[in-house]
Amino acid sequence: MRHRKNKKTLDRKAGPRRALVKTLAAQFVIYEKLTTTQAKARVLRPYVERLITKGKRAIEKKQKLASARDMARFLPLDSAIRKVFEVLSPRYVDRKGGYTRMCKLHPRAGDAARMARIEFV
Repeated sequence: MRHRKNKKTLDRKAGPRRALVKTLAAQFVIYEKLTTTQAKARVLRPYVERLITKGKRAIEKKQKLASARDMARFLPLDSAIRKVFEVLSPRYVDRKGGYTRMCKLHPRAGDAARMARIEFV
């Protein structure tokens, strides 16, 4: 039975899926916008919003080192971790949530995949 199985697998096994999401998250944090398929953008959105919230909590609790080590599990690049703490988290201190927006784009020319641009608000 498949009751309450609603994980988005992106047609990949667990290891490659985790690697894909981590890499997408790092690139999204560094460049602050990303054009990808709608399915990948939907998986990426809550992942990145949790990272921003972790950065905000670290700033208000003044536990930056422990939070940076914890965040290293979710972001593979040190520059992305640094940007979360120094740029993105201070930017959204007054905002409760909803740090990203997703805009739908035209289908991709090669395979007609639904495309989307995800960016910070």
